[in-house]
Amino acid sequence: MSNFTIKGKVVYNKLGTGFWGIIDEAGNQWEPVNLPNQIKYDGKQVQVVAKETHEDSINMWGRTVKIVSFSTLAP
Repeated sequence: MSNFTIKGKVVYNKLGTGFWGIIDEAGNQWEPVNLPNQIKYDGKQVQVVAKETHEDSINMWGRTVKIVSFSTLAP
């Protein structure tokens, strides 16, 4: 699969044991399997380059992606 860009905000979901996700500008939900600690802040605006994975997730929230690179954006 090829890489693509996601621009949105990081969110912490309190469902179950809790997990991190990204909601993009169009409202799509993405569940990174490897969200870097540097951007694990609820509400943080980010731009990430990712590739879709076909890993299963117990969270059943959004599509799972693997982050290739990231940058933070000014609010």
